[in-house]
Amino acid sequence: MPGIPELLVVLLIVVLLFGTTKIKSLGNDLGSAIKGFRNAIDNDADKTELLADEEKPADNISTNISTDSKEPVESKKES
Repeated sequence: MPGIPELLVVLLIVVLLFGTTKIKSLGNDLGSAIKGFRNAIDNDADKTELLADEEKPADNISTNISTDSKEPVESKKES
């Protein structure tokens, strides 16, 4: 595992090769990419929740089984 002096030397070499403006723009690009990725995940989670809500049966309709015919009968719940 590299120590502090080795990491500082590597950091100095990176700054000399790319310059501070290039490193800053790379940091900004990386930050916006991460932000876009998080937004895409959040939007996908919202769509999944919407799809799950659509698959649930409506709250105002209940299914009852008639004792005579054994077929489900839909009726509205009284509020």
